[in-house]
Amino acid sequence: MKKVFALLSIVAIFNLGTPVYVAAQEQQAAATETEQVSEPAAVEETVAAETVTEEVGIHKVLKQKFIEGGAGFMALIALCLIFGLALCIERIIYLSLSSTNTKNLLKNVEKALNEGGVEAALEVCRNTRGPVASIFYQGLSRYDEGVDVIEKSVSSYGGVQLGSLEKNLSWITLFISIAPSLGFMGTVIGMIQAFDKIQQVGDISATVVAAGIKVALLTTLFGLVVAIILQIFYNYILSMVENLVNKMEDASISLLDIIVKYNASKK
Repeated sequence: MKKVFALLSIVAIFNLGTPVYVAAQEQQAAATETEQVSEPAAVEETVAAETVTEEVGIHKVLKQKFIEGGAGFMALIALCLIFGLALCIERIIYLSLSSTNTKNLLKNVEKALNEGGVEAALEVCRNTRGPVASIFYQGLSRYDEGVDVIEKSVSSYGGVQLGSLEKNLSWITLFISIAPSLGFMGTVIGMIQAFDKIQQVGDISATVVAAGIKVALLTTLFGLVVAIILQIFYNYILSMVENLVNKMEDASISLLDIIVKYNASKK
């Protein structure tokens, strides 16, 4: 009887355990399917969030920060950037148009001087744009007064042309200095506003001083960014001016040599 009872007990255990095992497997499979379904949904939500983030362009962020920084000082800093960039672009265009192929100009002047005399050389200079051609014209127009006078004329008119090349650069440096100064002024005013709110509330907390400090930091940031941008353009313009000045000096020396050779050939 004990053996029969034990056998019946074992059979009962197996019969009861199998549904439990099957139920456990079914629950695990259902959980796996749920995870598989939820993973694409999570991925889709992440992609959607990234898409929304990408849709917010940098210009919108700058616009928002510009408004948060305060219209007064931020508008002045923006004006510094606009006027400074306008002057920089004007100088770059002017200097680009002032650039001349000095080697070809010297060859043409020497050829015209040998074939048609001073008047032909003056005509070549008159028809060529740029400060180098203007300097040549001033020097050749004093040909009858001697080489020394030509040299002084070339040197003096070279200074005049240098002033034309450096025109408006002082205004660019002014905007470079004003932009961060306005930013620092906004910083001071923002800190004053923060301390005024602390005095009114009578308590120091992040929410009380956050607005004033935010204005202070944003104005300083934008002022420094404007100054950096204008400084890069300013240095590029200076390099262009230095390049043109070197060409002017070399070409002036070469012109004097050509005139000396021409005088020697006439004797």
